Amino acid sequence: MDDKLRELARTIASYSIDVKKGEKVLITTQSLETRDFVIYLIDEITKLGGIPFVNVVDQRINSKLLEVTTDNRIDLVKKYSEFEVDTFDSFIHIKYRVNDYENKNISKEITKKMGRALMKTQDVRVNKRKWVLLNYPSELDSYKAKMPIDDFKKYALDVMTVDYRKLSNMIKPLKELMDKTDKVRIVSPGTDITFSIKGMKSVPCCGDKNIPDGELYSAPVKTSVNGKITYNTPSPYQGEIYTGVCLEFKDGKIIKATCNEDNEKLNEIFNSDEGARYIGEFSLGFNPKILYPMGDILYDEKILGSLHFTPGRAYKDCYNGNDSMIHWDMVLIQRSDYGGGEIYFDDILIRKDGKFVLEELKPLNFEN
Repeated sequence: MDDKLRELARTIASYSIDVKKGEKVLITTQSLETRDFVIYLIDEITKLGGIPFVNVVDQRINSKLLEVTTDNRIDLVKKYSEFEVDTFDSFIHIKYRVNDYENKNISKEITKKMGRALMKTQDVRVNKRKWVLLNYPSELDSYKAKMPIDDFKKYALDVMTVDYRKLSNMIKPLKELMDKTDKVRIVSPGTDITFSIKGMKSVPCCGDKNIPDGELYSAPVKTSVNGKITYNTPSPYQGEIYTGVCLEFKDGKIIKATCNEDNEKLNEIFNSDEGARYIGEFSLGFNPKILYPMGDILYDEKILGSLHFTPGRAYKDCYNGNDSMIHWDMVLIQRSDYGGGEIYFDDILIRKDGKFVLEELKPLNFEN
């Protein structure tokens, strides 16, 4: 564990956020259970000449603060967030989940107000600063993964420390293909959807933002999405977990949204603002060591043979004009053990049942 944690800390400091002398790095962690890892991060950042700071934000305490939040407190949170993005060059956020339902009782109105208040600083943090988001393995995570905690910790650290430099080279042929693609079609059980990515560049994700990582994303032309998509993994959001989410589109907009649980609550999310009913990201996942969903999007969106199609805000480095307070990554696995499916780029089949079929893309199947 210690060796893997030190390796991960070294990768984040020297590769993911590439700390330079004098740069200020804010580490935010949700639990003191991550103490040893945070200490290793401090060591690695300091070795490179960086200046580390640490915030501990307990999940239960933060939930209580949200419960009692007033407009005055939202103004203060906004000012503090502005201070952070004005002060720090890099951000490392360490999640440590103890309860996915901790925020279930938070007022939806407060959630919307807080989202609106932090949109600008969140945009600066995501698009103009260096950052890393990772999930430190917790007992809740091991439960969701259906693994003993020690086994899960080993698995999680193996997943997080794949060779990202090697992966960044392997991804180049797919990036070249995606960059010149116009029409995309996705077919799976309950899914037949088309859209254009013409002129929208693709962005490889190989350990420089999320940990674990392993995806290549683009964004659809905002009004080009038509058809239906049915996601076959759990979709957690704002203290709720939705399954069997099905979205129908016309000219880019979600015109119908259903799930196995509460359709009214689901549609409340998509009514958060105008951009919430448009797509901000289309991405293919291929972390070779992540095969099954566990209800944690940092893992699930990287599943080998998966894709995610994301309602809400588009990233500025692949901007299709869509802005929103939400960015909800929702995952569809297309491997044969999940019902199969195909992806077509300009009417050419590029992936079937989760496996790339073009010769130059086959290394991303990780079959050797």
